[in-house]
Amino acid sequence: MTSRSAAQPTILERVAAGDPGAVKDVLSRYSALVWSLASGLSRDPHEIEDVVQDIFVDVWRSSKRYDPRVASEATFIATIARRRVIDRRRRAGRRVDPEPLEEELAPGADDPSLRQVDIEDEAMQAKEVLAELSGDRRRVLELSVVTGLTHREIAADTGIPLGTVKSHIRRGLVEVSERLKARRVAHGEDGE
Repeated sequence: MTSRSAAQPTILERVAAGDPGAVKDVLSRYSALVWSLASGLSRDPHEIEDVVQDIFVDVWRSSKRYDPRVASEATFIATIARRRVIDRRRRAGRRVDPEPLEEELAPGADDPSLRQVDIEDEAMQAKEVLAELSGDRRRVLELSVVTGLTHREIAADTGIPLGTVKSHIRRGLVEVSERLKARRVAHGEDGE
């Protein structure tokens, strides 16, 4: 008995083999699926088009990994699409919209070398305060803030339940904030 891939290659197997007609076939068959998954990301059609393009680029790159014995082509492509949409959401969530500064800068505050010293000092203080936290709370907070893992990824990596991960992060951030504020007050730096 011959296997399906030996008798007639799938579209993704043809893409992996470099068949130029396969690209058109993939787009024809799966563009609606990919578009519908990408549409959940945004109402902006330009952003959706960008995501769809990124997804199909990933499909071309990943086509050699496709195994019809493991999953259907639709499942394989949908998995790639979901991952790309999730990545986009994460990046969008981390993006900070710049806001104009309303306050007048102090004399010398426009000197980049002074601002760099302030940033380095703040980072050092935050690192010191983070090191003061208890074991699991510190570890979970570092994985979230420093490494950029999601709550679910942290739970999977550490074996700590998801709810506990969220509590550690929330309480850890509050504790770090309170300790930093206490340091500023102790050094007469807090303007409150």
